[in-house]
Amino acid sequence: MKKRILSLLLVALCLSFVACSACDSPAPEKPILYFYPEEDTIVSAKLELNGQLTCTYPEHGTDGWQDYLVKPDGTLISQDGGEYYALYWEGEIDAPMDFTKGFCVEGSRTADFLAEILQCLGLNAREANEFIIYWLPQMQGSAYNLISFQTDAYTDNAKLILSPEPDTLIRVFMAWKAVDQPIEIEPQTIVTPERIGFTVVEWGGCKVG
Repeated sequence: MKKRILSLLLVALCLSFVACSACDSPAPEKPILYFYPEEDTIVSAKLELNGQLTCTYPEHGTDGWQDYLVKPDGTLISQDGGEYYALYWEGEIDAPMDFTKGFCVEGSRTADFLAEILQCLGLNAREANEFIIYWLPQMQGSAYNLISFQTDAYTDNAKLILSPEPDTLIRVFMAWKAVDQPIEIEPQTIVTPERIGFTVVEWGGCKVG
């Protein structure tokens, strides 16, 4: 029986939904999808977004990304022969992020924090490196960053339909806000998923405010 793991842990920051009203329609940046089947597999993926897609590569289309040949090393080959290492999308979500728990991190410590927490969230070294390379330039100059890894606030509004269903699904979505002063906040509970069988990984994020 397939074991499906959703790794998008508790949510957070100490701002609450009211404080998040400045981000009523957050724009997820660089959500990127990796696929790791145990053998060559034909895979389809479709996003059902509470909002609208603004950019996809390769093109998502009305029916999503259909019938890609995916190899165990993660290489995806489209029906027209195009070769990719991941699928990419950006969009606008018509729902606020959930800010109830999280982490307050000095800007200068952001790289070390992300390197540690992303491993706990289930990303491998390459995935974590790409996450940090994308987000660090925006975050390291802040005095402090409030950081939350979303669960239902994200997954309920950015549904991912996969065929075949993976044994392990990891979706890491970070909401964050630059702040001038440290803020006390209840830490999120992090549960590290076990990557078993056919694994699909997604990471992305949005800046709040």
